[in-house]
Amino acid sequence: MPGIDSQLPFNALQVAVLTISDTRTRDTDSSGSLLAGRLADAGHRLMERALVRDDIQQIQDQVLTWADNAEIDVILTTGGTGFSPRDVTVEAVRPLLRKEMDGFSVLFHLASLATVGVSTLQSRAFAGQVGDTFIFCLPGSAGACRDGWDKVLVLELDSRYRPCSIAGHIPRLRELDV
Repeated sequence: MPGIDSQLPFNALQVAVLTISDTRTRDTDSSGSLLAGRLADAGHRLMERALVRDDIQQIQDQVLTWADNAEIDVILTTGGTGFSPRDVTVEAVRPLLRKEMDGFSVLFHLASLATVGVSTLQSRAFAGQVGDTFIFCLPGSAGACRDGWDKVLVLELDSRYRPCSIAGHIPRLRELDV
């Protein structure tokens, strides 16, 4: 049966949170704050947090900077995954991916379906790896970030989750039996 194996040690991941928005500031960034709080509550370490505009170059520059930092295991982004003309997170991040995690989008939409119904179709949430760093791109609403964290990421990022989690695919944790 899948779930958390309490007999195993918890391995904290080192996470960066990137908010992508033309309209939010650090003070009004409820989605970035929600993700930062949730990951800390789960026992992970918030390594860095930033806010960039809906601009392909700014997004790519920040993602590549963090992906090149051996102290960051995971990047969580919020914003820019919709269909408005300024939503360019997918266009910025997808070309950087070494591998895409197709199942994340599926699970995110299943989780989101329960709270927003078929409106989940308006999200282009996705995930993958930039080098060895995992990146999960979530919509900009706090509700979508809550769904993504509480129903998917909290388990996927927990090294104790069985039958496996991504922790064993992170360079500094590759010795884990996952």
